Amino acid sequence: MRHTVSELVLNNGSRGLLIDIPDASVMVFNFNFRAGEYLVDTNKCQVPHLMEHIILGANDYIPRSRDFQAELEKNGAYNNASTSVYDITYEAECADFEWERVMKLMLIAISKPLFLEDEFRAEFGNVAEEMSARSNNHFRQLGLTMSKRFGLIARTDAEHLKLMKNIINEDIKSHYNKTHNTKNMRFVIAGKFNKTRLTKIKKLLEEVALSSEGERFSLPDEKLIKPVKPIYIKNQTVKNLYFYLDTFSIDRLNAREYDSLSVVNTLLTETLYSKILGTARELGLVYGMSSGIGHTKNFSNWWFGAQVSSKNALALMDIITKQINNLKIGKISNSDIKATKQYVLGRFQRSAQTVAGTTVGYLNRYFFDDVIESYHEIPERIEKITKNDIVKTTNKMFRDKIWGIGVLGDCGHEFVDELNNKLAVLWL
Repeated sequence: MRHTVSELVLNNGSRGLLIDIPDASVMVFNFNFRAGEYLVDTNKCQVPHLMEHIILGANDYIPRSRDFQAELEKNGAYNNASTSVYDITYEAECADFEWERVMKLMLIAISKPLFLEDEFRAEFGNVAEEMSARSNNHFRQLGLTMSKRFGLIARTDAEHLKLMKNIINEDIKSHYNKTHNTKNMRFVIAGKFNKTRLTKIKKLLEEVALSSEGERFSLPDEKLIKPVKPIYIKNQTVKNLYFYLDTFSIDRLNAREYDSLSVVNTLLTETLYSKILGTARELGLVYGMSSGIGHTKNFSNWWFGAQVSSKNALALMDIITKQINNLKIGKISNSDIKATKQYVLGRFQRSAQTVAGTTVGYLNRYFFDDVIESYHEIPERIEKITKNDIVKTTNKMFRDKIWGIGVLGDCGHEFVDELNNKLAVLWL
C-alpha cells in the first residue's frame, strides 16, 4: 500500500515508527518491550509468557479480564500478544473510527495491570494447557531441542511445563516492573494520519503511565556450539520422520547477503518447481519442504526442514546436497535467477496489500535492532542481486562449519547417522 514512514522519538525515552497509509480504513498498533525469557531466572522461564497472558486483562479501568476484552472488541477490534526469547509484543487492529478508544485501552492495559491472584491462577492453567498442546507439534519440539543443543537460549515445551511450578504471581509483578518502562518501549503504529491525530497519538504515548526509569535491554550474547553428533528424538508414534538441517555463520548477514539468501530460499524450496522441493515432488519423494533465515545478535542461521518417509529420506538428502553444491560452485542459469527474482518481487508486492501486511515489513527489524527497513527500496535491492551474490552468500553459510541435523521419529540412530553422512559433504 502507498505509505510514508517517520520515526517518533519521545521525551520519556520511548520511540517508534508511524506508518502513514492515506487509503487505510483501519489502524494497527504494536507495542514492544525487551522482556523475554533471557531476562529471567532459568528456573522460571515461563514468567514472560505468563505475564503476556495476564497484562491484556484486568486493569485500573476495567478490573475484570473478560469485561476488558468485551469492551475492546465490541466494534470488531482485534488484540493479541506474543512472547519470544527476546521480547513481548502487544498488538491491536481496529476500524479507523475507533482508533483513539482502542489505543487508550491498549495503553491502559499495558501500563495499569492489576495482576489479580485469581487471574494469575486462571492464566497459569491456560498457559499449561498451551504448553501441553504445543508439545504435540513435532517440528516445534525438534526445533527447540536443536536450538538448545546449538547453545541458544531455548527450552522444550515439556521443560517449560515442568518448571512452571516454580512461578508465583510476585514473579510476574517483579518482571513487569523490571521491563515495562518507557525507555524499553518501542512501537509501530500504522493507519491514516493527519495533524490532529498525530498530536493526539504523541500525547497518549508521552503520558502513558509507565516509569521513565529503566533501560532498553541489550540482546543476549548467545554462544554457538556445534553438536557433537546428530540429534535424534525417538517417537514410536511417528510413522514418517521430521528433520531439520541447520547451518550457521558466525557473522550476521548484511542487507545484500540477506536479500541474496532470500532469493536462494525461493529458488530451492518455495515453489512446486523449485530446485529441491520441485525435484523431490516430481519424483514423489516429499509433499512439502521449507527453508528459512534466522538471526541472533551476533550470527545468522539457515535452515531446511520437512516430513519425509524413511524410504525416501536418503534420496531427498541427495537432492539437497546436489542442489546446494550446485549453487556453491555457481552452477545456476541466468534465466533461473531472473525468474526467481521476479517471483520474490511479486510475493513482496502481495505482502503489502493490507495495513497489517505493510506493518510487518517494518516491525520485525525495528523491534530487533532499531533499524528502519528501506521498504520502498526492496524491489531495487532484489533486482540488484547477482549470480556472484548468490554464490558468495551460499558459501558463507557453510564456511564456519557449525551445523547439524535433527530427526524426530522411529528410524533409529544408525539411520540418522546415515542421513548425517549424506549431508556432511556440504561442509567439506
